[in-house]
Amino acid sequence: MVSAVLLAGSGLGVWPARAAAATNRSPLIFINTSMENASPLSWAYAEDGTVIVSLVYDQERGSPNRAAGHWLFQVEAPQGSVVSLVLTNFDNVWNGRFGSPISTQSHCYVSADSRHWNIQPAEKRSNNTLRLNLKMDQDHLLVARLEPYRLSDLERFKSELRGHSSARIEVIGKTVEGRDLEIIRLGEKAAPHRVFLRARAHAWEPVGNWVVQGLARRLLQDDAWAKSCRQHFCVYVLPMANKDSVARGRTRFNSAGMDLNRLWDKPADPQLAPENAALEQWLNKLIHAGQKPDLALDLHNDNNGQLHISRPDPTPESYLANMRRLEALLRQHTFFTVGSTAPSTRNPGTIGEGLLERYGIDAAVLEFNCDWIAKLAKPPTGRHWEEFGENLLHVFDDYFATATKSH
Repeated sequence: MVSAVLLAGSGLGVWPARAAAATNRSPLIFINTSMENASPLSWAYAEDGTVIVSLVYDQERGSPNRAAGHWLFQVEAPQGSVVSLVLTNFDNVWNGRFGSPISTQSHCYVSADSRHWNIQPAEKRSNNTLRLNLKMDQDHLLVARLEPYRLSDLERFKSELRGHSSARIEVIGKTVEGRDLEIIRLGEKAAPHRVFLRARAHAWEPVGNWVVQGLARRLLQDDAWAKSCRQHFCVYVLPMANKDSVARGRTRFNSAGMDLNRLWDKPADPQLAPENAALEQWLNKLIHAGQKPDLALDLHNDNNGQLHISRPDPTPESYLANMRRLEALLRQHTFFTVGSTAPSTRNPGTIGEGLLERYGIDAAVLEFNCDWIAKLAKPPTGRHWEEFGENLLHVFDDYFATATKSH
């Protein structure tokens, strides 16, 4: 007799396997994780034929923090069958406290070709697991947490940018595993205002990549307004800060177990966090050349979504005034509705506070609700986030026009 024991903390306990009977009750043939950005996992049959998918946590160096929130895998089963899946191991630990990356609004994305994705309802259960009944429209389907944005997607996007005279790509360093880190400049270097955007510090959070892609494509168009924006402000983008973990399908930490949105209150360790060290070097070079960014946003996603205001002690009143103005413009031009963090909230060590305290850059963390767009009353697709990026240009255009008038 074989026993299938699920990972501790799943709330599901031990499932007696009775391997042959369980296999016959489920139409599943195989779960394939050989594709790019696939999530590490194990799977087993329950007695009733349900397939239990146990995601594998990635761990933070020197802390109890662990994370499992990304999933991407291929289900192989006969066309026309229904495969019942229960995803487990969402008992994450963030900042020493338990928390879950899923909610009652969580869902899955399903694709037959890795390009076209449909939203599939899922049920969050009381034991912090997610049930999905997958109708097999063909004999293999991809299942994802969010519409994926992979390294290959970034490479295609970079190829698109290389043909434009107002876009420049500069390699600024390497990841832990030796992958190139690049800064993309969009707009004229001599523009009077500068924005810095960082995406994908946490590998499971692809929304920032979709936002950046939409913004860049709109900014580089040939109409008069886009040309005016390029003359008025320049956008610098670090599009994928945590490339190693994106490639390996991990959730939060880099390959050395570091959270790239922590420890920004001091210089980065170039061995453990070379991604942050390279960014610091690039920022120092930019500032030395008299081109310090006027605004910096670190793009993230979760199942809440907020503008996380930096509040070091003391917090400059001019910064808080600028963040109030930024929030108002986000509400005016985009489907952002959730507001900013409370005045009592501090995020010490995040890049927002680090850039404000150490570099004097007005910086914040912009988090997107990846489960639900309240203003549209629907779950989001990659195209929704590209539209957000397009509209973010209106935010920047008005933000800097107001700044110019105030001076």
